Amino acid sequence: MKLGVMTVLLGDMTLKETLHYLKGLGVQQVEIGCGGTPGTAHADAVKFMEDAALMREFKETIMESGLSVAALACHGNPVHPNKKTADEYHRQFEAAICLAEEISVDTVIGFSGCPGDCEESKYPNWVVATWPDDFQKIKEWQWNEKLIPYWKKEVEFAKSHHVNQIALEMHPGFNVYNPETLLKLRGAVGDVIGANVDPSHLFWQGIDPVAAIRALEGAIYHFHAKDTEIDTYNCSINGVLDTKRFNRIKERSWVFRTVGYGHGEETWRKIFGELRRVGYAGVISIEHEDGLMTVKEGLEKAIDFLKANMIFEEEKTEMYWA
Repeated sequence: MKLGVMTVLLGDMTLKETLHYLKGLGVQQVEIGCGGTPGTAHADAVKFMEDAALMREFKETIMESGLSVAALACHGNPVHPNKKTADEYHRQFEAAICLAEEISVDTVIGFSGCPGDCEESKYPNWVVATWPDDFQKIKEWQWNEKLIPYWKKEVEFAKSHHVNQIALEMHPGFNVYNPETLLKLRGAVGDVIGANVDPSHLFWQGIDPVAAIRALEGAIYHFHAKDTEIDTYNCSINGVLDTKRFNRIKERSWVFRTVGYGHGEETWRKIFGELRRVGYAGVISIEHEDGLMTVKEGLEKAIDFLKANMIFEEEKTEMYWA
């Protein structure tokens, strides 16, 4: 496993400054946002594919840093019912795939997206209940008419550009939000689709990340090191479906935390142990969204936590006692 960082959190620094800073902290790989919701502070896939000079400067900056790029991030909703919105996310995502090919990176990260409930919808409609029966009709329409057709095309586009891994982040609000829905889409469109496992989005849904990792064996293409703290008092009153703004920390049922501050070492050791058991040897990419810490403090605490005997650095060897 390699220690990595999603560089979006350092968007107020240039790419060169960011890579120099991370190198000094012992980081080995980076995940760079190049469009969509991660923004374009360090890379703009659309512009890079149109401007050879920008592309050359980007490549040179990375090469000089001594770090490698584990993945490009371009999260969005390319099946949004607003066609203008969907087209823009789609354009940026395909540019990210082309950029990945250009710099020999085989993993692009995104969201599955969520359509509306019919062709005339204005906003996405995330179904979270079984009944009334209308919800079942919405789900069927979304998957069969929008989600599966879209990702079938994108899988072929990715393969044509030598990108073999689209790592979808399982995120509530989108059709793919847990292992079951991830594997459903993968089964329908092919194994270019895999998971970006982010325990923070699993914890608050009541999903055990260890069990999720075991269920996703062979389909894990990326990993985000981010934590969630459950406020047992608020959660006991209102449950986990919390739509209050993230800055209302004291009122929320859960909040994102720096890795190790929502769940302790025992939990995270089990997570990394399961990753090793299912054969994941990729990047452990830190994502910072902790409202109780500054970016640099949260990042540096996460690095210290992960480097302190948490992630596996050496390849497995034969068991001499077996």
